[in-house]
Amino acid sequence: MSKARLVITAVVVEGRSQAEVARTYGVSQPWISRLVARYRAEGEAAFEARSRRPRSSPNATPQPVVDRILALRADLERQGLDAGPHTLVWHLANDPGREPVQVSPATVSRILTRHGAVTADPSKRPKSSWRRFAAELPNQLWQSDFTHWTLADGSDVEILNWLDDHSRYLLGCTVHRPVTGPVVLAAFRAVVATHGIPASVLTDNGLVYTTRFAGGRRGRTTRNGFEQELAALGVEQKNSSPNHPQTCGKVERFHQTLKKWLTAQAKARTLRHLQTQLDTFRAYYNQQRPHRALGRSRASTPAAAYAARPKATPTGTAPTHERVRRDRIDDSGVVTLRHHGRLHHIGIGRTHARTHVLLLIQDLHIRVINENTGELLRDLVLDPTRNYQPRGLPPGPKRTRSEP
Repeated sequence: MSKARLVITAVVVEGRSQAEVARTYGVSQPWISRLVARYRAEGEAAFEARSRRPRSSPNATPQPVVDRILALRADLERQGLDAGPHTLVWHLANDPGREPVQVSPATVSRILTRHGAVTADPSKRPKSSWRRFAAELPNQLWQSDFTHWTLADGSDVEILNWLDDHSRYLLGCTVHRPVTGPVVLAAFRAVVATHGIPASVLTDNGLVYTTRFAGGRRGRTTRNGFEQELAALGVEQKNSSPNHPQTCGKVERFHQTLKKWLTAQAKARTLRHLQTQLDTFRAYYNQQRPHRALGRSRASTPAAAYAARPKATPTGTAPTHERVRRDRIDDSGVVTLRHHGRLHHIGIGRTHARTHVLLLIQDLHIRVINENTGELLRDLVLDPTRNYQPRGLPPGPKRTRSEP
């Protein structure tokens, strides 16, 4: 949920002054003024950022040239001739009876792609076209993923791995049945305790790593435990594009190496037996096996590469997490909120039972307001250690009080 929705709701629905909202949420008052004016003119479109696409592109290829390129390609294909970008460029510059046109092959390729005149064939893509990347320092980027394996009795288990992007150092390799959100969080904390806090973490979009594609009712998206941990530590969270495993290619390729080694071993009968095998493999992989991507010399093991350079650390404060949530106070005068995978109950009062409310949430700071009148019903800082948030606790630093 964008900060724009939070700010607009605070000003328009709750009726707070723009200056107060600017101080509360750390934004400028002129920005709020422009945002509210846009909301009154455009409605909910103001919740989303405007497109940065320019209204005009003076350097764009003229439409007559685009039409000529598309017609020429169609004509060449009908004749069974080559109609690639370089061929089209030559024909455009050497077409007898017509004015020569000078364009680059890259421009022609973009035009063909944009107009659906190209049929993708990934199998023909040369390896040199792949964009390779590697972190400059150890702990600058960690990759994580899990893969399936079977025990001797045929039961399925899952192996969770943490790999340093710069050195290919295997930070953690543990077996679970199955890998869940709490398992990922506990494993991450264990790796951090041994190797320090990374600057960033790269994973796929599995629910154990992120809830950004979890769906659900509008306004109910929240972070899971792993995402909360990264935000608290100031670690940048990166996720691969959907259906694009190449982004996490290093840990995906590592799975092949791991499974090839496990296949050559006796099938483990228990989780403990398999974990012992994984510990043996991790020691060999880190300290004895020269890594191809690092060179084949003795000094190019992941452990040597990991120790050779200073470790990166988080470089900035993680962004705040804002959302606006609609709910209704129950008959006991309580509204619920899920935080860090745990359900918390916020006391409002029986006099407000069945009242429809809006929750304005910025990390742990929560304001509960009447959806119809904008009246402030509760302002608090959530205490994650307690299930029930009693009335009478003022906003700000937490005070020590016994549970009701």
